[in-house]
This record gives sequence, structure tokens and C-alpha cells, in this order.
Amino acid sequence: MGAVREALDGWPLTDHHCHGVVAADLPREEFEPLLTEGGAWPGVSPFDSPVGVAVRRHCAPLLDLPPHAPADAYLARRAELGASEVDRRFLTAAGTDVFCVDTGFAADRLTTPAQLAAACGGRAYEVVRLENVAEAVAARGVEAGAYGAAFVAAAWEAVRRPGVVAVKSVAAYRTGFDLDPARPADAEVARAAGRWLARGGRLADPVLTRHLLWTAVDLGLPLQLHTGFGDNDLRMHRADPTHLTDWLHLTAGTVPVLLLHCWPYQRQAGYLSAVFEQVYLDVGLTLHHVGPARARAVLEEALEITPFRKLLYSSDACGLAEFYWLGALAFRRGLAGLLQDRVDADELSLPDALRIARWAAADNARRIYRLSEPS
Repeated sequence: MGAVREALDGWPLTDHHCHGVVAADLPREEFEPLLTEGGAWPGVSPFDSPVGVAVRRHCAPLLDLPPHAPADAYLARRAELGASEVDRRFLTAAGTDVFCVDTGFAADRLTTPAQLAAACGGRAYEVVRLENVAEAVAARGVEAGAYGAAFVAAAWEAVRRPGVVAVKSVAAYRTGFDLDPARPADAEVARAAGRWLARGGRLADPVLTRHLLWTAVDLGLPLQLHTGFGDNDLRMHRADPTHLTDWLHLTAGTVPVLLLHCWPYQRQAGYLSAVFEQVYLDVGLTLHHVGPARARAVLEEALEITPFRKLLYSSDACGLAEFYWLGALAFRRGLAGLLQDRVDADELSLPDALRIARWAAADNARRIYRLSEPS
């Protein structure tokens, strides 16, 4: 197995970005769309994809099935055990003891941070999605000229809730990152708010997105930014994190900026982490979609120039507890394999490899988010 893999398998993970799971039993027509970021594919099963194959290979044994069990058998066994037991098995097997949970997506359908942690005896913290805060302000009713101050006040109120450790933006989805990096003036915000409030819908105005990102800086908490791979409403070329370069220059010395997921921009994210003190990254979401078979390749690209104190673990699991297990398995195998090979080639000492593995598994996140040790 190797010394690095043996050690990494025994250490609990800190999952610095994830979501709740669906706590109800899922028939096939509801389970399959959760396997893909793209929704249902008429006439094509998401089980016939890299992530679907990985579920059948690596998740089936945890349900007392043989590896590569057929999809029908997998879903039948899942239904037989029931959602609560399935969630318990996968969350426990993942070996994650700390969860930083984005509560801004499908909150009415997914478990709360406390419910998620209770399934495996872990601890959970909350990450506030700022677009949700803005949309709640609009929904309550606000004049355009008062929107800017109302959003700032609501954001401060949200982050003062017990257990909140970070904020997040999905600007990559809404506007992309190719934005004017400067803080917008109050008059700009008021004009943009007038347009948005008259139009309604999701927050997708470039000026208001800039206002949101600068408000995040003022809040003083770590800021998570979705980058790269995601749902089909994303415009991938606008989710390249290098579009943030000028903004990162302007915000130097303020808050940690955590680039989430990154694929196919893991090298660009690595560059940013190497040249900007405040930038960190993960390749969560990517790991369970490529599966353990390709996780090492993604991690190797991410780590070509990324400082070792800048890589974090996340699963970005959402909806299915299987993704907690797959993400953890892929991370442990991929990182251990590449570090062990460097040790065997005398490019890295074993003590250094173990330090790097421990940093990425938990210590980097605990430091950035100022997470206390369990009492």
C-alpha cells in the first residue's frame, strides 16, 4: 500500500466545501439526475458515465453488493436499506469529521449541516451563499437607492449566525469573472439595483456582482468562489479564475480566496495560488466525477506549482451520500499515490510527504477557517 497511503487512510478529513444530502428514498428517475451536473439525459443513463461507473464499482460494496453491480441491483439494494442507513454508511466510510456546508442550494430538499454531521458523528459549520442573501433582500422589497446598504446589513446579519465560517459566491454562473475589478460606486449600485429589481429573477448583474464580491471582502471571512466545471447554465470560458487577476491585486492582504473545483483550470488555479498570498484551491467535485481512476492525474496538475499549504480537500458532495465516499476515496488514493512515487524516486522525503498529506487532508482548512479542535 505504501506508507503515505496507510497514513492518509487513517486520518480524518476536513471537507471544506460540501452540501447536504437528500434524506428521502430516491427512485431511479430521481437518483439518476443527481449523478450529473447536467440534469436528465433522455434515452441515456448517467450510470453509463465515469461517475456512474465509479458508483457501481466503489459504492456497491458498501451496500453489500459486489463491485460493478448492475444499476438495477444497486438501486434495489439502496431502496431496501433506506436513505438513513445508506447515508450513514457512506458518510461514515468517508472518514470525514468536519464539514463546511454551503446551505445556499436546495435547502428545502437537503439535510442541514447538523443533520449531515449527525449521520457520522462529525462536526459541521455553515458557509453563507451571498447571492441568496441578495435575492432575499430583493424579495422582501427594497428601493433601488437603498439596496446597497440593505444587502450589506443583511450579509453582516447572516455571517453573525452561530457556526458560520465562510461566505461563497456563484458569480462564475451568474456573470462570469471577466468583470471590472474595481469597487462600484454607490450611484452605480443604485442604478444597477433599479434595473434588477424591475426585471426580477436571480442576481446576475455585473455591477451588483462586483458589489457582492467587495462586500465579501469587507465581511472579513474566507471567500469561496466556484470556478470551472459546474451546471449547464455556466459559460465555462468565463469561469476561468485567471479573469480574477486584477481583482486579486486590488484585494491583496484582505481575505483568503478559495477557488473551488477548478477543472479544467486546475493549472490556472495553481498559478494564482503560487503568485497571490491569499489564494487557495481544491479540486473537489472533479474528484468524484473523474473517479479514483483519474483523480491522481487531476491532483498532479493542480500540484505542479501550487504551494503545499494552499491545497485543500473538498468533496462538493451534493444530494447523494455516495459522493462523500467517492470524493474521499479518490482524494486519498490520488494524493497518496503521487506523493509515494516522489518518495520512492527520492524527490521527496517521507516526513515531507506525510506533512503535505496532512496539510491537504485537514490542517490547511482548519487554519484558514480557524476551526477549533474538538473538545
